[in-house]
Amino acid sequence: MSYKIARASEYLAITGGGIKDIKLAKSSWVLPWQSCTVFDVSPVNYTFEVQAMSSEKLPFVIPAVFTIGPRVDDPHALLLYAMLMSQHDKHSNHVNELVQGVIEGETRVLVASMTMEEVFKGTKEFKKEVFEKVQLELNQFGLVIYNANVKQLVDVPGHEYFSYLGQKTQMEAANQAKIDVAEAKMKGEVGAKERTGLTIQNAAKIDAESKIISTQRNGEGTKEEIKVKSEVQVFQNEKEALVAKADAALAIQKAALTKSSRVAEVEAAKAVAMREAELQTQVEKMNALTRTEKLKAEFLSKATVEYETKVQEANWELYNKQKKAEAVLYEKQKQAEATKAAADAAFYAKQREAEGIVAMANAQGTYIKTLLGAVNNDYSAMRDFLMINNGVYQDIAKTNAIAIKDLQPKISVWNQGGADQGMSGGGMKDIAGLYKMLPPVLDTVYEQTGMQPPAWIGTLRGAEPSR
Repeated sequence: MSYKIARASEYLAITGGGIKDIKLAKSSWVLPWQSCTVFDVSPVNYTFEVQAMSSEKLPFVIPAVFTIGPRVDDPHALLLYAMLMSQHDKHSNHVNELVQGVIEGETRVLVASMTMEEVFKGTKEFKKEVFEKVQLELNQFGLVIYNANVKQLVDVPGHEYFSYLGQKTQMEAANQAKIDVAEAKMKGEVGAKERTGLTIQNAAKIDAESKIISTQRNGEGTKEEIKVKSEVQVFQNEKEALVAKADAALAIQKAALTKSSRVAEVEAAKAVAMREAELQTQVEKMNALTRTEKLKAEFLSKATVEYETKVQEANWELYNKQKKAEAVLYEKQKQAEATKAAADAAFYAKQREAEGIVAMANAQGTYIKTLLGAVNNDYSAMRDFLMINNGVYQDIAKTNAIAIKDLQPKISVWNQGGADQGMSGGGMKDIAGLYKMLPPVLDTVYEQTGMQPPAWIGTLRGAEPSR
């Protein structure tokens, strides 16, 4: 048990038995089952150089010095500081990074919504807004800003905005000074001329010839005034003509640029549309070929695997049955049972083989149905595809070639003549008769098979088109 006393700028934070949450005091007894921490509440200066960017995307540096410390006049804020920050030294990197993060974050957000001109000219308002926004964030840590000083804004290398702005201000001041000097000089000269004129007028009143001299001077003044007005009007007309000419040239250039831009946009849009159409056509063709090959491979491979699987299962079952039958046959007492088992095995094998054939037939039926759907139920197209795919045309051509190999056919036509020989033209009558036999033959083929002759021969009357 000990008695603790804090210094003038310190507080005691006591926790432990008999204390709910934290007890803050300047002095107190600390029991053995209690813990006491002494923390300093004096403010600390934090110096930063905040890298910021205005709403025009112009970067610059804001040197700032903040004096921050615990809020000692608010017990709740002081309790927050004791809970959250007292375990860290106020000069530690943790506290420094926390304060720097809050200041830099709020300053950057505020600067991002302002232009460079607003930041440069409104330094007091900018400082006030930064102070208020940073204070809102520091309240949750029990900290208060005692003082905030934003120094002169500094340019980032490569972006010398403030330097150029200062040069601009200096040049404006120098030019204004030159204007003031010129105006003062003009007033002095005009005043001197006025004094001279008064002296001459007074002398003319005294002199007898003052009336003549005054008349002459009035005439000269009127003449000079008219001359000056004429020159001013000529100068104004010339300026207006130049401005009108420049405006006309600018309008012509704008019209030409607008026309070129619109033509280029239309041509680009058309080129993009044409290219997209070409690519889409190629993609659709490739997708159709891919789907056809995929369906063919899937159905054929599935049917083949299923057929082979059933055949292997039948062979295995047959093998097992045969082994059992051989064992029974080896035993003379069970000869009859062996015969029956062999018969059962053969029957089972035939049955499994028949199931395999049925499965193959179902797969082929599905394959043909899929092909028929792919060609939009065009029976002729499907028949031609199957005959080409199965090599039927090649086999027919090969068989015909073998049949007429080494033959040298000669065709002779004899005509005995007749009453109508002069009408039909001799031997062509027999050839015409041969061609007349073709329609009945083609009708018979169509009735028995449903197949029509090729389009180059002709179309049968009354026959429905193949689908």
